[in-house]
Amino acid sequence: MKKRASNSTTMLMGLILFVLMIIVLRQNQYFFNSRSRDSFIISTPHAISRHNYNHEVEKSKSIINCNRSHYSYDICSINGPTIFDPFKSTFYDMGSTNKNETNIIVEKIKPYPRKWENFTMGQINEFTLTKGPIGPNCLIHHKAQALVFSLGGYTGNFFHDINDGFIPLFITINSLFPNQDLVLVISKLEDWWVHKYKDLLQSFSKHPIIDIDKEINITHCFPSVTIGLMSHGFMNIDPKLTPTSKTLIDFHKFLATTYGQGQFQLQLPQSQHRPRLVLASRGGSIGRLVLNQDEVRLVAEQIGFEVILFEPSKTTSLHESFGLIHSSHAMIGVHGAALTHALFLRPSSIFIQIVPIGAEGVSDICFGKLAREMKLVYEEYKIKVEESSLMEKFGKGDNLVLKNPKALQEKGWSQEIMDIYLREQNINLDLNRFKKMYLEKAYQNAKLFMSING
Repeated sequence: MKKRASNSTTMLMGLILFVLMIIVLRQNQYFFNSRSRDSFIISTPHAISRHNYNHEVEKSKSIINCNRSHYSYDICSINGPTIFDPFKSTFYDMGSTNKNETNIIVEKIKPYPRKWENFTMGQINEFTLTKGPIGPNCLIHHKAQALVFSLGGYTGNFFHDINDGFIPLFITINSLFPNQDLVLVISKLEDWWVHKYKDLLQSFSKHPIIDIDKEINITHCFPSVTIGLMSHGFMNIDPKLTPTSKTLIDFHKFLATTYGQGQFQLQLPQSQHRPRLVLASRGGSIGRLVLNQDEVRLVAEQIGFEVILFEPSKTTSLHESFGLIHSSHAMIGVHGAALTHALFLRPSSIFIQIVPIGAEGVSDICFGKLAREMKLVYEEYKIKVEESSLMEKFGKGDNLVLKNPKALQEKGWSQEIMDIYLREQNINLDLNRFKKMYLEKAYQNAKLFMSING
């Protein structure tokens, strides 16, 4: 009789514990489902035990994979449940449950796609992926997989934000996660950067960003993780390297979906009969200024263009930039980060890049290839030595700086050489040459484009 009572008491206690556990789990689920989506940067919720994350974690056969065969990037992954400890910058395979595990795997990676630049990579935080040691308890669990990368390189320069950030992100997601849900986990994140690119980031992921550096004591669980971004080279998306055959035009369409037509053209109504020319200005920059910019604008207007001076800054609205440039018919500017906005031009628009002395190679790599891939009507105006301010300093004697920049650069693109051609050099355009050989032709092509595309 006593034994039967004891069994009944045990069963009753077990039932009570089971009901309490269900209540706790439902409260946790309610908490995570009811978190505000207005917060774009993730906040700190209530803690849960790592053992409540998924009862199948104990059966995980997760493995760590790294591909280090590429010139510009490495990429690593844990193909199964993982816990991230931001204090140690470490992702732990959640399949590791044995404290005495001897088969330990450790991989390290710096997730920034400029692997060849030692100085730049020295500024990138390193992450560890490990299988073997048991990770810490999990505070936040996510149903979506994680994609981890760093902004610690050249963040703040629009060219690098696109070339080293968003194009690689576009490539990586379309190559590895097409139509899949994911969480962006970012290192070296800055508030102004999030504000500037918020809409674009939300086009990649519906979830709040995890700012690693601000959540140093908050652990996260993910069903899997990929660390690093894929790159196809400067301003390039190679359709042969993406499963869905994406190109730079697809990236342009992605930008158009995000930013639409903007509102800038509403503030600057377009003439009914004059094609619009965007004149990209480097006012306030160091080097590569067009010293007779006002005269260039006047000549373009006399030919028949409606000219808009475009001088972007770190705080320039991308909705306004896209609205202006996408509704225009031509764009002209000196080699520099502002020409990255050529991605906003419609295919078959006119694009002229003014190429300073000594910048022929880098101009083609950065924007010449972009123009060709975007199917733009592209011209390069390579200035003559007489149009360069370097004549004052290097015009006398047998100096390679002006006479043979290529030979000088073959010894290496050092900081000193880069400063000469990109920071010390300004331009005074030969207006007659520029008008007759380039502007007049651009105007005719722009009129044709406008008649067909509006």
